[in-house]
Amino acid sequence: MTKTYAQYAASTVELKPSYNIPSVLVIAAIPLIFVQPIVGGAIALFGLFLMFQAVTLRLHFTATDLDIYRGEKLIRRFPYQEWQNWRIFWNQVPILFYFKEVKSIHFLPIIFDPNTLKSCLEERCPRT
Repeated sequence: MTKTYAQYAASTVELKPSYNIPSVLVIAAIPLIFVQPIVGGAIALFGLFLMFQAVTLRLHFTATDLDIYRGEKLIRRFPYQEWQNWRIFWNQVPILFYFKEVKSIHFLPIIFDPNTLKSCLEERCPRT
C-alpha cells in the first residue's frame, strides 16, 4: 500500500547519521600527515569535527518544517514555505546538500542518510 501525501506529511522522519564523509577524510588524512603534516592534520581535524556533528545532530522532516536537533534540543527550524530551491550535489557520491530560503542560502555536508534525505525532500518540498 502506498502512502498518500497527507499520510506521509503527517509523520516525522528522522534521518540516520552517515559517517561516510568523515571516515573518508580521516582515513585520507593518515598518509597525508607523513607528506604534508599541517594539511593532513587539518583534514583529519575536519573529518573528526564532521564525525562529532554526525553523532550529535539529527535532521527531522515534519509536515511543515525541516528541524535540526542536537540531542533533544531544537536548534533550528526551516519552514518549507520559505524554501525556493534545494539540491544534492554529486548524485553518485552525495557530499553536499544545498537549499535556498527567501532570505538565506544553506550548505550542509551529507552527514546523514542521502537516500532518505532525497526522498523526504522530493515528497515534502518538491522542486518546481
